Amino acid sequence: MPSKNQQPNASLPSGHMILKKHHKWIAGGFGTIVLVYMIASFILISGLAVKQTSDYNQLANSVNKLQADTQNKLNELTENILLVEKDIQQTKKNLTNIETIREEFNLLKASTGEDFSGIIENSVKAVVTIKTDIGQGTGFIITDDGYVVTNAHLLSGGKTIESTNYEKNKISTELIGYNAELDVALLKIDGEYEFLSLGDSDETQVGERVIAIGNPLGLQFSVTEGIVSGIHRPGINELEAYTQTDAALNPGNSGGPLINKNGKVIGINNFKLGSGESLGFALESNYIKDAVNAISKEKLQKEILS
Repeated sequence: MPSKNQQPNASLPSGHMILKKHHKWIAGGFGTIVLVYMIASFILISGLAVKQTSDYNQLANSVNKLQADTQNKLNELTENILLVEKDIQQTKKNLTNIETIREEFNLLKASTGEDFSGIIENSVKAVVTIKTDIGQGTGFIITDDGYVVTNAHLLSGGKTIESTNYEKNKISTELIGYNAELDVALLKIDGEYEFLSLGDSDETQVGERVIAIGNPLGLQFSVTEGIVSGIHRPGINELEAYTQTDAALNPGNSGGPLINKNGKVIGINNFKLGSGESLGFALESNYIKDAVNAISKEKLQKEILS
């Protein structure tokens, strides 16, 4: 039994106290872990956000650079295309100038009496042989889309019509219509062609040099040369509508063009007086134009010659 002066031993902590302290330690440690985890998560998320922002900026820069490079290439390509188009236009202009100079040179040769070779070279491309099942003659193209003029008497009694051009291509031919009084027929062939322009026959002068192109006696694309011997001569129809020429005209020349030194058609070769030498007659071009427009207006509801 202890003495009265002896202090009693300090009592040991009870189990409840020990458990309480242990809980406090655990709670403090868990809070620390949570805090550390939250900080780490924040740092990680911030890092990812920064990285994503950096990646996005790099991608945006790349896209912007690509767009800029593409635009520069397009601008460069556009400039090159414009330069090429300009070169093409200049080339076309040069070619046109060359062709104009060549035509003027050919006309100059013809007008000075040297020769008709340049005019003939261009004109025969617009002349065709007209053949039916009963005969043949000549015609010439008057528009680039293939309208052809010839003499109506060449087609009389025939059932088929065929044209042959200078390259010897046979072309199916359609009769549009005809004027019996003036002996003019309008035909149509498919395609695009060189053509002959009609001149103003009122400006034709006696003595000027002319050529006739035709197929006399089957000799295709023959050319004869002469002068205008008279103007406004009467024909079989009593109309004073014919140009007289001493250029040789023979069977097969009918329907072919009579061409002046300027390369213009001033008449369509129509007939000759059999009892005389070098007495050929061509219907004047102004009458041709009137006849063609009357036919086309009736059959096509339009005038094809201006």
